[in-house]
Amino acid sequence: MPKVPFIDHDLCTGCELCVETVPDVFQMEGDVATVIDPEGATEEEITEAIDNCPVEAIVWQE
Repeated sequence: MPKVPFIDHDLCTGCELCVETVPDVFQMEGDVATVIDPEGATEEEITEAIDNCPVEAIVWQE
């Protein structure tokens, strides 16, 4: 099973950095980000969003 990005909504602060980094994968749903298409960008692009999340709310899930 491939790994997919997962957002912990309890940690997400809604800074929108992940949405700005890979808008084809993440979008805002109210005050928090959500995954709309886990295959919408390369693993490297998604990893960049994960690494740049200021509250570490995004992780890879297998």
